[in-house]
Amino acid sequence: MMQQASATDPAPGRRPELVPDPDVEAARIAAVRRYDILDTPPDGAFDRVAAMAARLFDVPVATVTIVDTDRIWFKAAHGLEGVAEIGRDPGLCGSAILRDDTMVIPDTLKDPVAADNPLVAGEMGVRFYAAAPIITPDGHKLGTVNVLDTRPRSITEEDTATLADLAAIVLDEMELRLSALRALRDEQARREAERRHAEAERARAEAERAAREKAEQDKAAIAAFASTLQRTLLPPALPVVPGLELACHYRTASAHDVGGDFYDVFPLDGGRWAFFLGDVCGKGPEAATVTALARHTLRATAQIDPDPVAVLSALNTMLLADVTAGRRFCTVLFGLLEPREDGGFTVTLAAGGHPPAYHLRPDDSGAVWVRAVRPEGGMLVGAFPQAPFAQTTFSLTAGESLFLYTDGLTEARTAEGAILGDDGLTGFLHQRTVPVTATSLVEDSITLLAALPDGAGDDVALLALSVPHPHATPDGSVAATAHTAAAPEHFGQE
Repeated sequence: MMQQASATDPAPGRRPELVPDPDVEAARIAAVRRYDILDTPPDGAFDRVAAMAARLFDVPVATVTIVDTDRIWFKAAHGLEGVAEIGRDPGLCGSAILRDDTMVIPDTLKDPVAADNPLVAGEMGVRFYAAAPIITPDGHKLGTVNVLDTRPRSITEEDTATLADLAAIVLDEMELRLSALRALRDEQARREAERRHAEAERARAEAERAAREKAEQDKAAIAAFASTLQRTLLPPALPVVPGLELACHYRTASAHDVGGDFYDVFPLDGGRWAFFLGDVCGKGPEAATVTALARHTLRATAQIDPDPVAVLSALNTMLLADVTAGRRFCTVLFGLLEPREDGGFTVTLAAGGHPPAYHLRPDDSGAVWVRAVRPEGGMLVGAFPQAPFAQTTFSLTAGESLFLYTDGLTEARTAEGAILGDDGLTGFLHQRTVPVTATSLVEDSITLLAALPDGAGDDVALLALSVPHPHATPDGSVAATAHTAAAPEHFGQE
C-alpha cells in the first residue's frame, strides 16, 4: 500500500519534503498502537536483528525503529548507546516510511533533506544510511530496520533485499509477540472469571467439579499453545525442487511441550538448494528460543555464504554470543544441493555433532545398498568457541535417496527393551524394497515407530530426499513432487 504524501514549500535550493496523507498517517499510527510495542523493554529477538544487520553490512550502527506521531523510538540499537528516541525530523526514518522499498542514501551530506537530520549534522556524523520499512500485512509502515555508517558507501541490490528480509523478520517477531500478548490477556481474563466463579460456589462438590474442568481446560490450552508455537518453528510446507522428491515427518514426544527438533529446505542462487535438520538440547520455551535462532541464522547465513562448514561456524558463533541461548547447544546436519548437468545432484553435507545421514541406492542384485554419511570431526554446535566442523561431498543420482533423522528415532526401544540404535536403523534400511523413495522412507519409518511398544520416547524429525528416475515424457523432464507433514504430529502429502 503506497503511503500517500504531499510536498511542502521548499526553501531555495532544497528539494520538496514529503508530508504523509493525514488519513493514511492516522491509520498507520493506529497500527503502531495495535502492536503495543512502544516503550517496551529490550527484547533479545530484536537486538539480534540489529546485531545481525550490523554484522552483515559491516557498519558500526544498526537500529530497529518504530515511528510514532512525533518521535522515532528505538526498539533495538546496536552501536548507539544511550539513545532511546529522537524527534521525528525529516530526512531519515521519517522519510523511509513513506516508501514501499528500501531507502538508500549513499552520502547524507549530498542529500538536501537528510543533511539537517540530528544524526547527520550532530556529533555522530552519519554519512551513509539505508532503511527497509517494517510493513504490516495490511500495508502500514510501523518503522524501519536501518544501517548507518560514518563514511559514504554504496550497497548492492542483493544487500537491499537482505535488509528487507531483516525487516520482514522483525514483523514476524512482532506478530508472534502480539499473538502471545493476546493469549496472555485472554488467559488472565479466563482465570479471573474462574476465580470469581469458584468464590461464588460454596459447595464442596461444585468446587471439585470446577477444579476438574479447569485442569482439563488448562491441559488443552497448553497443548494448543505448544502446537501453535511448534508450527512457527517449522516450515509450513516443503518446496517443490525440480528433479527431487522430498518427504518429512515431525512428531513431539508430548502434546504439552515444545520440541527442539527442526528442519528446512530452501532455495539459493544459481539453481542451488540448501537443507538442514537439527536437534536443540532440551525442550520447552527455552529450547524454542534456540530453535528459532538456529533456523533464522542458518537461512540468513546460507544466503551470504552457502558453504556448509561456514554456515555451521556462523551458527556456533551466534549461539555462543546470544545470552538468551544460555548454555544450550544443538546438533545439525547442513547440506548444499547443486544440480548436475547429467541429472541428479552434487551434495555437500556438513555435520555438527549430529547422527549420520544415510545414503541409499539399489545395487546390482536388486537389494538396497546403505552407507552412513558421517563426516569425521564435526563437534556440537554452540558448545565450544572455534569448534571444528567437517563436511563431505558425494553424488545423489537417479534411484538414490538421502535419509536424515533426529535421535528420537534411534533411541526408540524395541520389544526387547533395547534401543534401536545405529545398527537397528541400518538393518531396517537394508530391508527396504526397490524402488526406495523419499516418501517410502518416511512412511516406513513412521510404521516402524508405530510398531514399537512405546513408540518414540523423544521428539522425532525425519527428512528424506530422493532423485526419481526420469518419467517417460516426450521432453524427458522429471516430475517434481513434494511431501510434507500436515501437522507436527502427522504425516501427509500435497
